Amino acid sequence: MEYLEFELPIKELEEQYNKACNIGQESDVDVTATCRQIEKKLRDTRKEIYKNLTAWQRVQLSRHPNRPYTLDYINAICGDTFLELHGDRNVKDDKAMIGGLGKIEDQSFMFIGQQKGYNTKTRQYRNFGMANPEGYRKALRLMKSAEKFGLPVVTFVDTPGAYPGLEAEERGQGEAIARNILEMTRLKVPVIVVIIGEGASGGALGIGVGDKVMMLENTWYSVISPESCSSILWRSWEYKEQAADALKLTAKDMKKQKLIDEIVKEPIGGAHSNREETFATVKDAILEAYEEFKNLSPTDLVNQRMDKYLNMGVFKG
Repeated sequence: MEYLEFELPIKELEEQYNKACNIGQESDVDVTATCRQIEKKLRDTRKEIYKNLTAWQRVQLSRHPNRPYTLDYINAICGDTFLELHGDRNVKDDKAMIGGLGKIEDQSFMFIGQQKGYNTKTRQYRNFGMANPEGYRKALRLMKSAEKFGLPVVTFVDTPGAYPGLEAEERGQGEAIARNILEMTRLKVPVIVVIIGEGASGGALGIGVGDKVMMLENTWYSVISPESCSSILWRSWEYKEQAADALKLTAKDMKKQKLIDEIVKEPIGGAHSNREETFATVKDAILEAYEEFKNLSPTDLVNQRMDKYLNMGVFKG
């Protein structure tokens, strides 16, 4: 288990608890009372720490190396029904963007999402979850297929941003993202978006337009990362915590600004602390969202989606 800086008090208590339990097992000393005491303190400390997280701490949790990624969610929710589809029929298959058909219970969905790697090798293979234009074009191709067969679309957003390399720009990165945003506003099937980690910039928006946009509790969604914002405003990464606060990028802030529709609760300690519970919660949230939109006609669906996005940022003086 890896611990973040603010989780160190939890780490200490867990070590104490394990030591006390080991003493009890290896000798005749009764340490039940001590173990209970440490366990209670551990529970209270956990609650206290995760109840008062700052924006920057939530950013750190969203990048936790043990946090589940898109394929983890898809495999847990769909089991062996998931069939991955490849390529944009134009350039190549982008490994940072994955998509395919899968079933939740008896309902088929088209799943699309950015995929990060678990170690150095897979991170390079997945380009750190930063998709090229062909990734966004693959996503659009799959969405159009879903529309053709009347299947709802589920997207999982988790990216530090679209790939900013020269070759990506040469192949039309901006156009690919803009095209996706336009096409997603008028897809004639329900579109459910779940932000499961980082939701950075246009890279997230390229698959982030939907009828229902949900954010897991410890995720962020913003036009820029706190580090980049800090380096632009203060010419240094030192002020990333201040930048995170100022950007209002947490799920709570996004809900308050009416830029997302729902916050999905995570277990205490983050999504990685109890994966099964997280997967079950996300699965229920997707099914609930689908129930909400499945009986709407394509025209109503598109009109409702358009109105939702047109009303963002409007306020009465």
